[in-house]
Amino acid sequence: MVLGDSLSAGYGLPPGTGWVDLLEQRLQSRSPDDSVINISISGEITLGGRNRIEQALKDHVPDIVIVALGANDGLQGRSIPSIYENLEAIILICKRYNATPLLVGMQLPPNYGISYTQKFRDIYPHLAQNQQLQLVPFLMAGFGDRPEFFQADGIHPAIRAQEKILDNIWPALTEVLKSGGTRHQ
Repeated sequence: MVLGDSLSAGYGLPPGTGWVDLLEQRLQSRSPDDSVINISISGEITLGGRNRIEQALKDHVPDIVIVALGANDGLQGRSIPSIYENLEAIILICKRYNATPLLVGMQLPPNYGISYTQKFRDIYPHLAQNQQLQLVPFLMAGFGDRPEFFQADGIHPAIRAQEKILDNIWPALTEVLKSGGTRHQ
């Protein structure tokens, strides 16, 4: 299951072309029984994810939850402690429901100031270390600073970036799968 925002919901992309769709295709080529549930919502903040995660876990009973939230919190300048606490709560709820969380790191553009952007970036490795999770260091690694990989708004990745996003997530997800991150393995 993927819990994310517009970056995971496929904002501005034709249906079936987002990284979550590509993930399902890649997983099904490995095992036809694998499926991906995408509960991502454009504009979602960590508090929204925190409020939705428990019901989603009850409804879908996933083995793994890819937690790809925080970008909107950062862009809105929300407090670092509240972002951390919401992400930590999501992780703890996932664990309570025996779903292995995989944390996806986010970063902000430099115009948010050195101090805030660094503290924001540090949320993800600190959480991963404290909760002993696999971490995708940065969802948009390798292209985040290249305008040609973004839609006209300059914020949302274009179709050509979706495979790169999946390639950023795949190594950490593979580790989760190898370490028994699924109930049915």
